[in-house]
Amino acid sequence: MQTKKFSGYRRKELFWLYLFVAPPVLGFLLFGLVPMLFSIYMSFQDWDMLSDPTGVGLSNYSELLKDEKLYKSLYNTVYLMIGIPIGMVISLLLAILMNRPLKGISVMRTIYYLPVISPIIAVSLLWQWILNQDYGLLNNLLWDWFGIRGPNWLGDPDWVKPSLILIGLWGGVGGNMVLYLAGLQSIASSYYEAAEIDGAGAWHKFTKITVPLLSPIHFFVLVMGIIGAFQSFSQIYVLAVDGGPEYSGGTIVYYIFQHAFEYFNMGYASAAAWLLGILIFIVTLIQFKLSNKWVYQD
Repeated sequence: MQTKKFSGYRRKELFWLYLFVAPPVLGFLLFGLVPMLFSIYMSFQDWDMLSDPTGVGLSNYSELLKDEKLYKSLYNTVYLMIGIPIGMVISLLLAILMNRPLKGISVMRTIYYLPVISPIIAVSLLWQWILNQDYGLLNNLLWDWFGIRGPNWLGDPDWVKPSLILIGLWGGVGGNMVLYLAGLQSIASSYYEAAEIDGAGAWHKFTKITVPLLSPIHFFVLVMGIIGAFQSFSQIYVLAVDGGPEYSGGTIVYYIFQHAFEYFNMGYASAAAWLLGILIFIVTLIQFKLSNKWVYQD
């Protein structure tokens, strides 16, 4: 009798388990797996989204690897990753400052975090005005304060990528600051007390205790930053029209977008998307393999 009651309870438990698990599983199947499989199929087709697809074999991939614009977009994407280590340093320093028990520190933390939750399109339009060559706020400040005539930030091929890095730093350091702040508050004070007894100074405590113990956060920020850089699009779409002058601001995702929704070559765009996916997978796998050498696990 007890066995029957137990089996009935077990069936109800499994029923509710499957019921709660079903929505995310169905969501993944409908909006994740099915589009992925469809994009694999389309990468071997020639399809303009109006006529019927036509099989072309591996020609999309062969043409893709011959396109100089693809390598230009990959170069631009990797160049923008220069902002990742810079942002990590700034975020860590901000976290150290925000970790002090000062009056109004919560307000300061909120202010630094606001760019993270701000709409990216609205922020991009704001930066478009700030970086305008003729009437932009930044160039006006440079002229009024220092007598320097600012460059054409978004119109000069030499300045487009540095401008995008600057915008990325402004919008990203707040989120990473919160991560580093949580990491700093999780470090036991006994480490620093023992170091002080041994005569260690502030710099030695920072380099020998703080930085190593924050290595899991360094790793997370680095991995997510590189993945995010590979997928950067919205700011490019607003600030670097048609990829910017001489395609100096076009990233790999913007390259895919152009072929899919401007040139209506969905098969070619699908092949480029899968090339990007494989590249992200390889880079992420390498990072995980190398993490054992420098990520400290307490």
